[in-house]
Amino acid sequence: MNKTLGVFAFAVLVAAAVPCQPAETVEATLQGQKVEGYPFTDVHRQMHLLGRDGRLWELDPDQAASLKSVSSPFRPDSLSEFRAALLRELGNDYEVSATGHYVIAHPRGQRDRWAERFEDLYRSFVRYFSVRGLTPGNPLFPMVGVVCRNRGDFARHATMQGGVPGSVLGYYDIDSNRLNIYDMGGGSNPANWRKNAAVLIHEATHQTAFNTGVHSRFSRPPVWLAEGLAMLFEAPGVYDSHAYPQSSDRVNRDRLRVFRQSLAPRHRPEILASMIASDAMFQSNPGAAYAEAWALTFFLVETQPQKYVQYLRRTASHGAYETLTPAERTAEFAGIFGADWRMLEAQFLRFMADVK
Repeated sequence: MNKTLGVFAFAVLVAAAVPCQPAETVEATLQGQKVEGYPFTDVHRQMHLLGRDGRLWELDPDQAASLKSVSSPFRPDSLSEFRAALLRELGNDYEVSATGHYVIAHPRGQRDRWAERFEDLYRSFVRYFSVRGLTPGNPLFPMVGVVCRNRGDFARHATMQGGVPGSVLGYYDIDSNRLNIYDMGGGSNPANWRKNAAVLIHEATHQTAFNTGVHSRFSRPPVWLAEGLAMLFEAPGVYDSHAYPQSSDRVNRDRLRVFRQSLAPRHRPEILASMIASDAMFQSNPGAAYAEAWALTFFLVETQPQKYVQYLRRTASHGAYETLTPAERTAEFAGIFGADWRMLEAQFLRFMADVK
């Protein structure tokens, strides 16, 4: 039971492929509830459990010692089990709709408004990477989306799930593997629906990337890489390239404006090097960090797409809960894109100056 997964075997599970052989299933009591799942140890020898509902649990030594083997092999919950659990949690004001890859809880009578939007975003994500030489894997679990009726329901639900900052409009939680947003009243207000759509696109990109092996839920990518990709997909030419085929449609206008106003005039090679090595900029100056992350991502996917895909593969291949040092992060990036920060910055700024 106390096994360490190799990088390849673990990647198979993470990328949602069927395991090569039946995986052991155990039972534990966690936070007052019985949980069945797949046990594994990380690179630090800490025990974790991947639940049948896709939730990740970290076990303390006492919990790990009390695990009981279950005779049946590991398998995800069925759609009916996901549906029943969501309805018990959310109550009679909600209904649950299933699509090809999602289980969506939403206010009653709003299936047409929400369910297929999630599925459309999934298809556009797979298509975007497939034509660039990276075929995303099939999710192992149905991806859960919760659309709360209003801000109040959203705040209460977030508190039950462990809490999020009060100002957010939606979020994807890696541990629970759920996407949570709320209805801003888009049915009567087009501006509110556009805001809903932007949040949904961003968070659905996170969820899809972490469920298809583009990112790893078990060894988190650099923040700039995850956020840059999510902001990339906010542009209509990325999430809906058939309807928006022009190169200018792939530009995230809001992030471009911030980059040009706040970063480009005083940019230095050290800014790039710092973002590659550490996530600190997202704490010290989040507005600038997000703009820089989008701009760097846009530059790399537009000018060096094969290397960008190679970098995604590399960052998703680490051992379970492996944390790289700043020097290791820098070396990983430099091994693919080079270590001449002045030249990289010059190319980067020249490209961004020409973006229309």
